[in-house]
Amino acid sequence: MPKLHVLFTKEELDPARLSGKVVIVLDVLFATSTIVHAFGRGIETIWPARDADDARRIAADLDASMLAGEYLAERLPGFGPATPLALADVSQDCASLVYATTNGTVALANALGADHVYVGALLNGAALVSHVIQQHPLSSVLLVCAGSVGRFNLEDFYGAGHLTAHFDRAGSYALTDAAQAALLLYRGCDADTALGISRVGKMMRTHGMQNEVDCAAQFDTVKIVPKLSHGRLQAAVAA
Repeated sequence: MPKLHVLFTKEELDPARLSGKVVIVLDVLFATSTIVHAFGRGIETIWPARDADDARRIAADLDASMLAGEYLAERLPGFGPATPLALADVSQDCASLVYATTNGTVALANALGADHVYVGALLNGAALVSHVIQQHPLSSVLLVCAGSVGRFNLEDFYGAGHLTAHFDRAGSYALTDAAQAALLLYRGCDADTALGISRVGKMMRTHGMQNEVDCAAQFDTVKIVPKLSHGRLQAAVAA
């Protein structure tokens, strides 16, 4: 029986132990929610970057791509916004996006040693888990909470619980204690509460951006499965 495990932060990723695994990266507020939402709004390709310099290097080799992102919650100079709704407002005619964030896109880059790397959020949990079960039924799955520069983030762990609930219903995975803990949090708390009391959620509310948190807190509204391959994300529409 394949194993389902949760890492509390991206810093726990061990490249030497990724071979043969499916990795799902979660940065609920906001990188992975933004990626899922952007694909749902029509963007065709997203290039995750480690930082602003890496993003500019990637964009220099692309035609008509848009730069977006943040570092330590501040928008990068010359870049578009990093949150789902704000980015959707300015990227309507954009087919390609280069996206750099403090945590989520770094976590994706750190996971490249896995056999398969996906982007997860509350928004696409059902579609993503269904896809992974169908395409990789015998592979162990590692849910990676991006965290915040080495710190645990409640909203990412809650997102891991949401995905774990979907995997658990399939009945074919052995849940580690970390996965069981994420599942208990998810079953004992609603998304609005979990995201609302998180550090980032509180910060967004203080800055008048509760609508962005509300967007990221929606369950299973997007049937898009972003997968990382050869340095870029592209999305399949789940059946």
